[in-house]
Amino acid sequence: MVLAKNELLDYVSSGGLSFSPGLDGFQVQPHAVDLRLGFTFRLPKMWELNKEGRVAVAQDPTADRSDAFEEIELTPGQYFDILPKEFVLGTTLEEIGIETGKLMGVLYPRSSVNRRGLAINMSGIIDAGYKGRLIIPLMNNTESQVIRVYPGERVCQVVFMELSSELSKAQAQQHGLTRAKYHAKEEVASRGDRKDENALIRSGRLEQLKKTFAVATN
Repeated sequence: MVLAKNELLDYVSSGGLSFSPGLDGFQVQPHAVDLRLGFTFRLPKMWELNKEGRVAVAQDPTADRSDAFEEIELTPGQYFDILPKEFVLGTTLEEIGIETGKLMGVLYPRSSVNRRGLAINMSGIIDAGYKGRLIIPLMNNTESQVIRVYPGERVCQVVFMELSSELSKAQAQQHGLTRAKYHAKEEVASRGDRKDENALIRSGRLEQLKKTFAVATN
């Protein structure tokens, strides 16, 4: 069931759902909550200089590369220009907390933002028990226009839904064979998948992966 405004506010009042900083009157919609853009941005690094020379920085999901992005922290009153065809990662201003095992959220872009040529490439799940800020992938889809964004803009919205049964804290944090990736201050670091899984993927040993980590069905 998708929560309407009254149910959303009831969850906030009871502590089952939290936002920091708190919500303002512009953000609460009939069946969604608008989220504002934060001050932290990360730009993909194109290259680096190492002992081998000038080397391209590849976005390899199986590699442990915590330094593949350059982080920029704006201050109040500053803005961020996104160049044509440029991809950056932003964050939400709000830290969101789903403090109950009965709720999950789904994140969507606001249509008014897309009409500016700014693609927010996300439709992601916010898990029960999640606490932290959210990553916002931003892409300037125009050929020649710079798109200026400001911290505090309402750029995306989250729809909350009640689960058919309540999850325990342990159940909510268990994603397949790993625990939840993101919590509190880790939202921009974008941790990868498990190293043992990545090692098998990199070496092409998919049959071994399936055999080693088979799911018991009885």
